[in-house]
Amino acid sequence: MRVEIWSDIACPWCYVGKARFEKALEAFPHREQVEVVHRSFELDPDRAKADAGPVIPMLAQKYGLSEAQAEAAEDNVGAQAAAEGLEYRTRGRDHGNTFDMHRLLHFAKEQGRQDELVQILYRANFAEERSVFTEGDERLVELAVEAGLDAGSAREVLADPAAYADEVRADEREAAQLGANGVPFFVLDRQYGVSGAQPAEVFTQALTQAWGERSPLTLIQDDTAEACGPDGCAVPQT
Repeated sequence: MRVEIWSDIACPWCYVGKARFEKALEAFPHREQVEVVHRSFELDPDRAKADAGPVIPMLAQKYGLSEAQAEAAEDNVGAQAAAEGLEYRTRGRDHGNTFDMHRLLHFAKEQGRQDELVQILYRANFAEERSVFTEGDERLVELAVEAGLDAGSAREVLADPAAYADEVRADEREAAQLGANGVPFFVLDRQYGVSGAQPAEVFTQALTQAWGERSPLTLIQDDTAEACGPDGCAVPQT
């Protein structure tokens, strides 16, 4: 069975949702027969590569919040991440364009290192002090090497704007065709869709239902589940 996960490195609910899905997958009896593929979805595709800025003011401006309210929202996400065993810096992070990261993830897929790289990019963005947006390509090369990729090859991919660009755009078009207007979005064997950072129990249900079944894509959706979309990420209310 194949599970495809549309997500963006800038999406905190994708970070949390991945951990919840993996908790369900770990307990799934057929987990060794499940292939996980990460698909591209940019939350801010029109943002310039050099345009990176701090998260808190961005949240405040986007949602009409005070900075104190934006900080409280980040604290809420941080608490949910911590409940999944994830580190999450609620202060001092920044936000920017993720297109190059998605291109690098497609390269990593060819090398059989995609899952390693996506987890390293999440950790670097949400848990580490250094930025994945402001330090240039060499920061991404460093992370690619940590994932087991060749530094020179990763550098060549990043230096060529066309490298894997078509693959990123194809993923994004496919997401739209499947009805995904926010992430994370999980598609199980092209039978079931799970939208948002659902509890592990929902992923367990979806894995069980999808196993061995053949039917049109059925959306399992809870409008209260946190997700990120073109207008930004859901701001939890305390």
